[in-house]
Amino acid sequence: MSQRVTIASIARQAGVSVPTVSKVLNGRPGVSETTRREVEALASALGYKPRHTTRPAPSHLVDFVISGLDTQWASALLTGAQAEAARRGKDLVVTATHGSPVGGAHWVDHLVTRGSAGVVVVVSELLEVTERKMRQLKMPVVLLNPSGHQHRDIPTVAATDWAGSRDATEHLVSLGHRRIAYITGPMDLVSHQDRLDAYRSVLSRHQIPYDPELVVTGNSLFEGGYRLTPRLLALDNPPTAILNGSDEQAYGSYRAIKDAGLAIPEDISVIGFDDVDLCQWVSPPMTTVHQPLIEMALEATRMVIDLSEDPHAPAQNIELATTLVVRSSTGPAPRH
Repeated sequence: MSQRVTIASIARQAGVSVPTVSKVLNGRPGVSETTRREVEALASALGYKPRHTTRPAPSHLVDFVISGLDTQWASALLTGAQAEAARRGKDLVVTATHGSPVGGAHWVDHLVTRGSAGVVVVVSELLEVTERKMRQLKMPVVLLNPSGHQHRDIPTVAATDWAGSRDATEHLVSLGHRRIAYITGPMDLVSHQDRLDAYRSVLSRHQIPYDPELVVTGNSLFEGGYRLTPRLLALDNPPTAILNGSDEQAYGSYRAIKDAGLAIPEDISVIGFDDVDLCQWVSPPMTTVHQPLIEMALEATRMVIDLSEDPHAPAQNIELATTLVVRSSTGPAPRH
């Protein structure tokens, strides 16, 4: 009978201490990447099998990483994540990155130390070192509204952004608009790339020339719409309608339009994207694309908890449907 491979025998062959091998095999921090890879490779080559086969006690924590907390968009996502975490008996740990990439090896070590079941990452990019280390530790990650980098084997939850932008653009065309401006959100995000592509597709379908002067890129906050709308209004042939990358950005357009002495929608129509509560408070109430933000965050949280309980569950990429909500901020194109 062959002798059973033990942590001590792996340590002897690897030339490291028994505690070091134990840390590697149990996914704990405090080991260099080079040593971790060497020990993992040796354990696999020797056919090491852990003595204990019982599953460790499940963690009661789920991490939720988001770019910021100061918008109604973020509030809706947190509502969904918190609801699902509570339903599953978990506590939500929230981290705001303020737009910076998620990560660093020490950040992952901190997750492991406090025993997080997994991480939902909203929008912000994962640093390569972070993604690699989380894979090594087999810590589940779900990307919500993923950024431009394609993580083919990481589960994602998103909305049908292309269809939402198509419906919004078609709505304006049906009202007679031909000079339709678009203030996008950050173009490193797949969602905004898809929305711009849909906008251009609708214009092409209706044989409306694409005018690059009518497309400007900003952030998704109030400041983005307020700063860029005057540039569009100052064009020799200004737009009769403006699509926005978010509702808060659209509210910035509202303010700039009213500062210019123009009326919505009599002089210019405005459409947002997300359908946060703000849309019903502003005057006039805002036409927008409803994004199921609460449901998206709920689904991402459900997925990460499921993966923590069954690491072999297949990675899923889910899209939830958007819908156009027509209110009073859009009307027929004005006749000049």
